[in-house]
Amino acid sequence: MNINVKQALKTSVPIMMGYIVLGMAFGLLLESKGYHWIYALLMSVFIYAGSMQFVAINLLTSGASLISGAMMTLFINARHMVYGLSMIKKFKGMEKYKPYMIFSLTDETYSLLVSEKVPEDCDKRTYLFLISFFNQCYWVIGSVLGSLVGSMLTINTTGLDFAMTALFVVIVLEQFLTSSKHIYTYLGFEISILCLFIFGQSHFIIPSMIGIIVGLLIMYHGGNKYA
Repeated sequence: MNINVKQALKTSVPIMMGYIVLGMAFGLLLESKGYHWIYALLMSVFIYAGSMQFVAINLLTSGASLISGAMMTLFINARHMVYGLSMIKKFKGMEKYKPYMIFSLTDETYSLLVSEKVPEDCDKRTYLFLISFFNQCYWVIGSVLGSLVGSMLTINTTGLDFAMTALFVVIVLEQFLTSSKHIYTYLGFEISILCLFIFGQSHFIIPSMIGIIVGLLIMYHGGNKYA
């Protein structure tokens, strides 16, 4: 086996264990709303947005307007703009792989790439690309499996839509415990709680995202003071 493939598979195993299970949850939910498994495949290949795919199920079934869907997508995935800025140096020299690296930068892939040191016997571009590619493959496989299982068995899907939320909680805890800089975590929690009290449970998400983005921009312009 090629050394790049071997090392990338080894590095991405933790994501595989989570993505196949979460992908199955997405596939089950999508199928329970009457969508064929081909929709799970296409969404996971061309959208590949994790939490947004779960939200998309509700948008599709509730008849949400195009503008509402676009706004929700923008604010839910706004964090990726921050991810992208922090990966500019890492992706430098990726050449033909760069467009896909940008497209496939999910939360979990970002957590791997941002801290991963390329093994000495691996080609950096190929190794990083394979990590991202394998991660998407795990998600696609899980999504299709979940949809197929849901079409063959009658399964109570109550609570499955909480799966992605649970994953984010684990990611936040992991980052909090392994990082010495907690100011960004505190910022997110404080703004979200404030917006929850002001706007209520049904309308606090978008104001929270706007507040967090503004807060991060202020901290960014504050330079080393917040580093």
